[in-house]
Amino acid sequence: MRQIGHLPDEPQARLFGDYLFAQGIRNQVESDSSSGWVVWVHDDDQLDKANALLDQFRLNPTADEFKRASGATERELAEEEKENRNWRRRMFDRRKVFPGQRAFGAGPLTFALIIACVAVSLLSSMGSNLNPIAPLFISENINPAAGLFAEVRSGQVWRLFTPVLIHFGIAHLLFNMFWLFQLGSMIEGLQGRLRLALLVGVIALVSNVAQYILVGPAFGGMSGVVYGLFGYIWMRGKFDPASGLFIDQRSVILMMVWFGLCFTGWVGPIANIAHGGGLAVGALWGWLSAWWANRNP
Repeated sequence: MRQIGHLPDEPQARLFGDYLFAQGIRNQVESDSSSGWVVWVHDDDQLDKANALLDQFRLNPTADEFKRASGATERELAEEEKENRNWRRRMFDRRKVFPGQRAFGAGPLTFALIIACVAVSLLSSMGSNLNPIAPLFISENINPAAGLFAEVRSGQVWRLFTPVLIHFGIAHLLFNMFWLFQLGSMIEGLQGRLRLALLVGVIALVSNVAQYILVGPAFGGMSGVVYGLFGYIWMRGKFDPASGLFIDQRSVILMMVWFGLCFTGWVGPIANIAHGGGLAVGALWGWLSAWWANRNP
């Protein structure tokens, strides 16, 4: 910060400071008992321009162009504070998302879902022994004569949701648990356990049913829910930044590239319909909730 000159009294100093702010030159004015009021400029690269403007001001401090700038400093600082508040609301950090005594770094529901997935994976030897977890598949019946949802129609309604707990291999489990932790924790921390529970339940139901009807019952994994949570955060954060939900552009690209790659078949059998159904539901939910939030701030 450099001093560029003096002005005889406070009104002139404040007026000139406002004019500099209006020209995009950050500055500070302060009293100097020996010589009136001192004008300081923050950026050395703007010194020449500021000095030239000071010379013009001294020639005619009552000119209309200077009067019109009155109050520019207060307006600029108020706008800056508003932007800072919005940025703090959008900021996703540990203190905001994992408040209080959450020792595990995730909300209770997020943590419970992760534990359930890990437990089922261990019980099934990472998907190599499906007998112990057969009741978790949406159906065990491959007889067309039995019709769709044979077990569900007999009262085993949990099967509509539980395929999300089944994983085939350590890579499958780790990928889904990583994203469940990241996305689930953000939603649970910012919007509460009930919102996360509703999202997981609805996305699991839609993605599982779509995959079952269009492909068959031999599938499992949290991927549909993960893509749904991703779509929800992506759309809600994009259209309602004040929600605090945010996903960076690199993660968006990574998730969408993987989404497309799975459809090629190069990475093996994937529940692509569950991925697509989950993403569609989550994205639509995020967009609608952002629209509602903007209409009812």
